[in-house]
Amino acid sequence: MKRDLNFARTKIIGTLGPASRNPEVLTKMMSAGLDVVRLNCSHSNPSELKDSIKLVQQVSAECENPVAILADLGGPKIRLAIIPDDIPVQTGQIITLTADSNYKGNDKIPAGYPELAEDLKPGNKILIDDGLVELIVDSINPPDIECRVLNDGVLKSRKGINLPGVEISLPSLTKKDREDIDFLVTQPIDYIALSFVRSRDDIRELRKLLESKGRDIPIIAKIEKPEAVANLEDIIREADMVMVARGDLGVEMPTEEVPIIQKRIIAECNRQNKPVITATQMLDSMITNPRPTRAEASDVANAVFDGTDAVMLSGETSVGHYPVECVSIMDEIVRAAENHRSSDSSNLHSRKLKGMSYEESICHSACMMAEENNAAAIICLTDKGRTALILSRFRSSVPVIAFTE
Repeated sequence: MKRDLNFARTKIIGTLGPASRNPEVLTKMMSAGLDVVRLNCSHSNPSELKDSIKLVQQVSAECENPVAILADLGGPKIRLAIIPDDIPVQTGQIITLTADSNYKGNDKIPAGYPELAEDLKPGNKILIDDGLVELIVDSINPPDIECRVLNDGVLKSRKGINLPGVEISLPSLTKKDREDIDFLVTQPIDYIALSFVRSRDDIRELRKLLESKGRDIPIIAKIEKPEAVANLEDIIREADMVMVARGDLGVEMPTEEVPIIQKRIIAECNRQNKPVITATQMLDSMITNPRPTRAEASDVANAVFDGTDAVMLSGETSVGHYPVECVSIMDEIVRAAENHRSSDSSNLHSRKLKGMSYEESICHSACMMAEENNAAAIICLTDKGRTALILSRFRSSVPVIAFTE
């Protein structure tokens, strides 16, 4: 399968998982418009990652369709430890979390973070499984934390724990992250995503580590902590790309602020000419349903209108029932949004030249001429891809083709 020039400008990222980790499904996903395969390191070991990378390369070669590979590091994500069976909890119930991840009894619920009792204090809230279960800390007797349940729910093994407003002691790069990086630098990885970025120093630490291993892999900074929002401009400046990771961001910060923060991140990335990905729950209902809700379709389209460079599918393609349909429908929504945006002829002309660099002015002029003369494509020669990135900033409806050595 070879693509013509009639492809979506906004790229589609799909997460590989049990629902999509086979040649037939992956082939159909690529045919439907998949551009990037995301590997979630949180749920994979090096052996599994190696098998996934081999599968993606094999299918990509057979389809004659170059697909990029994104490795998403787990980062300092706190999770419940292994729980043999799901545990239903009810509002008002008193439960005990323990920071002893090796606890095997039935009276306490183990968490996989040894410093949990030290970081918390009475009155702090604990959100589990993206906020589906909310607890409040009543008392602490290390390593145990006595909590009161604020809503009915179910505690499940290895589900995430968020601590809004609490500064955790975990480093940006965990022991597992470093082990994953040792493996990933030996593989044909195109991007590495850094989770729970708090400042530009986190990105610098990862870049220095990659350089020490002889690799220059573009780094995607995931914005999902209040500290990252506070340091947004510096983080975007330091990163190669940015991801609006709305899952944890929506748990760590008030829900009503997430759309505003999303628009702010996209706008700042556009201003700094850094590619930006909008992620999490974009077509969430399609995990179990064959069609998205109208609200989800609007969510995807509005991200395109705002200027996102890519949209990402997580559980929809990793564990959902309709991974191929998700990519296909995402592609349809993206194309429709792009066509609407392209029909607004003032879009390109409204980009202000004031403050642009010499290179940006030339690229802007090239886009203007291509639009006005109905060019088939804009061709640029580039060493590291910078010229292509500048051209893409102006969101021309004319395809950009970059040639490198």
